[in-house]
Amino acid sequence: MSKLVKCGLIQCANALDTGEPVEKIRQAMIDKHLPFVEKAAREGVQILCLQEVFNGPYFCPSQDPKWYALAEEIPGGPTVALMQELAAKHSMVMIVPIYEKAMTGVYYNTAAVIDADGSYLGRYRKKHIPQVAGFWEKFYFKPGNEGYPVFDTAYAKVGVYICYDRHFPEGARLLGLAGAEIMFNPSATVAGLSQYLWRLEQPAHAVANGYFVGAINWVGTEAPWNIGKFYGDSYFCDPRGKIIANGSEEGDELVCAELDLDLIEEVRNTWQFYRDRRPETYTDMVRLLP
Repeated sequence: MSKLVKCGLIQCANALDTGEPVEKIRQAMIDKHLPFVEKAAREGVQILCLQEVFNGPYFCPSQDPKWYALAEEIPGGPTVALMQELAAKHSMVMIVPIYEKAMTGVYYNTAAVIDADGSYLGRYRKKHIPQVAGFWEKFYFKPGNEGYPVFDTAYAKVGVYICYDRHFPEGARLLGLAGAEIMFNPSATVAGLSQYLWRLEQPAHAVANGYFVGAINWVGTEAPWNIGKFYGDSYFCDPRGKIIANGSEEGDELVCAELDLDLIEEVRNTWQFYRDRRPETYTDMVRLLP
């Protein structure tokens, strides 16, 4: 019998003008997501992933200390605590990306992973932090320092990569080597030079590592920054790199797919990329630094 796991992704636009108070924006974004969480539960979703920094705007086009107030402790902050309650209520694993406060002045772009009984399993802190016009992330985020964990949830072994991380194959490989069956990549990505990579890189990670990928992206535009349109197109792809479900480029929506985890074994027994790796020949990758 196939091991089927139903998974979901939520893509949303910002709920309020970014000039509103931070706490008001946070609550509006949570309120906007709650009906989608309930819809996911009604549709039988077992693993649900939200978008990058889901409970605020994508504030990185600015360099404004105002947004530090959006950061919360993980675990222990109110947003993760609420999602723990919902996870337990619906027997649903949840990946919850928010702005993390480690201490005053030290902040991370983080995803909390919550098991189906509501227990906190751990977190992934975004490793690769861009710093280009419109994406001043180093002003807000310290690079992640806790490795590439894989979480053994009630339904599947799950790894997380966040947005810009997806351009770097090394972490995606480490998640596969650590046993990930599904890699989730919550993102905030606008149309432009890299849009064509959206459907290229992550299916390539799925193929190279023999796992499923769930890719989530924001939708809409945000004033006053107007750095471009978040183009949605959230999707799931299988270990062969085939996109099996995807959302629109415009709307707030829940994207669902049933993943047959037995396909992982079938693909890996056909494409023997793990068997044929030559890690002893790759030492220059970390030895030769620019």
